[in-house]
Amino acid sequence: MPVEPSAPTVLADWFRAHSTPLTTLDPQQPLDDLEGLREIIGDARVVAIGEGAHFVEEFSRVRRRVLRFLAERCGFTVFAMEFGFSEAFPLDRWLQGEGDDGDLATVSRAAAEWGAADLMHWLRHHNRTGKHPLRFAGIDVPEAGGALRPALEPVADYLREVDPDALHLVETILEVSDRFLGGCGSGAAAGPAWAGLPVAEQNELTAVLARLLLRLRAAEPLYVSRSSQSRFDIARRRVEAACHTDYMFQAMHALLSGRGLTADLSVREIYMAESVRWHLDHAEPGTRIVLAAHNNHIHRTAFSLEFAGGLTSLPMGRHLHRMLGQDYRTVALVHTADHVPEMYPDQSTAVGFTLAEAHLEPARPGSVEAALTDAGLADRITLTDLRHSPRDAQGTPLLNGLRAQSSHLSTAVPEAFDAVIAVPTVTRDRTVRF
Repeated sequence: MPVEPSAPTVLADWFRAHSTPLTTLDPQQPLDDLEGLREIIGDARVVAIGEGAHFVEEFSRVRRRVLRFLAERCGFTVFAMEFGFSEAFPLDRWLQGEGDDGDLATVSRAAAEWGAADLMHWLRHHNRTGKHPLRFAGIDVPEAGGALRPALEPVADYLREVDPDALHLVETILEVSDRFLGGCGSGAAAGPAWAGLPVAEQNELTAVLARLLLRLRAAEPLYVSRSSQSRFDIARRRVEAACHTDYMFQAMHALLSGRGLTADLSVREIYMAESVRWHLDHAEPGTRIVLAAHNNHIHRTAFSLEFAGGLTSLPMGRHLHRMLGQDYRTVALVHTADHVPEMYPDQSTAVGFTLAEAHLEPARPGSVEAALTDAGLADRITLTDLRHSPRDAQGTPLLNGLRAQSSHLSTAVPEAFDAVIAVPTVTRDRTVRF
């Protein structure tokens, strides 16, 4: 009786037969090798391009190539990113040509210091010289949950014009938040800082934010009559960002303390997903969005963080799949190197973590990285369509995970992602300034 091949052998053979080699990481080079993406994305309105780790130069370069391909050959018109909803508006104006080339740090400190400087300068140049300019859109809570001012200071300006009597609500919120958010630069730092507030002030922050949002909702016709529907919609979305951020203070503190509730980090994920839909609803007909975020955010299945245990989050991608169906497609970016930049919790730093190189153990059997290695493709740049990857006799995908930072994301890979692009090397982005 013939012996059935093992799952690793089946996966290796399948990757060897179905992976397309890509010629380069250089964003400026010809794009013909990416034509395989065209059939994968189809007519989708939103295509998400992930990354297996933050602060990796190779992933940034791949994204720029894919972004060029989708804009120049597939008609995509908006580039959305894991970036603050509120903070993106002045950055978009700069990317469309406002101001001088050297103004990035003034326009967006976050973009200049968190590893997006090269991408933003490239995008400004692309918009100035190319035939397929791209608008820029943010989808995230302010400073990834580490601040309230970027969302609420513009709301204060809006209220001075349309409802001065409500201005004291924003002033109260900012007064409380300034007592603990002064040096925070991320949700990882803000959660523990929030825990140092007296309980009465924690409750005051939540209550006043809720009152502000309810007032905006109730007084919408009045506000619109004094401004415009567009300006009101942006102000409301900014207040919603602040409310979600406030929830994330407690959720992050609980997670880092080992007391997190099931799926509690989904609050940020649903905000990002609804922001994508917000931008679609407020854009011109025919708008198509390229969405850049971590693999952990874009995939369509629930996941757990290994250090936390249990269900941690229902990711943005799961919400977007529920909202958009086949109008949402996902492309994971992975690597086959033996090291990666990792974010280690460190409350002595302003951002709440330290970035250091992590050595990786061999990829787990059943993972994308292990299959690529077994197939002899670990030293190449490849594109693989995952939609028809192998399954066992019960219909369960044989691909059951991929790396996430220095950890492992256990998930049914072809149900989470439509395709994967793999690179063989990892270089830490040296433009990151923290």
